[in-house]
Amino acid sequence: MRVLLDTHTFLWWISESSKLSETAREVITDERNEVFFSVVSGWEIVIKAGMRKLELPDEPDKFVTEQLSRNDVEVLPIHLRHVFHVHALPDHHRDPFDRLLVAQANVEGLPLVSADPEISRYPVETVW
Repeated sequence: MRVLLDTHTFLWWISESSKLSETAREVITDERNEVFFSVVSGWEIVIKAGMRKLELPDEPDKFVTEQLSRNDVEVLPIHLRHVFHVHALPDHHRDPFDRLLVAQANVEGLPLVSADPEISRYPVETVW
């Protein structure tokens, strides 16, 4: 299975948070699965760290890059087809990070690993 991690899912996983569901943990750690981290999540982490809404043990570029490598997570770039798909999504909420993650999941045919109830309002497969 190929899956895309929501930003909070990635952060909870690498911090070994109890907030991560058992199902999400199993999907992420199953070596048969291909796990993706979106560039949009990197952007969200940088913005939140810069606003002091997220504390990291190192600079975002070093921290995220190290965690991706350590945990064998692949980076999903943002393509124009992802951006254009945002326009086709229902207007459930205005969070640009979530909307682009949903668009990427749709376009790439990836389930989105997310606990966010707003995500489940979109036409996207979720895992939690």
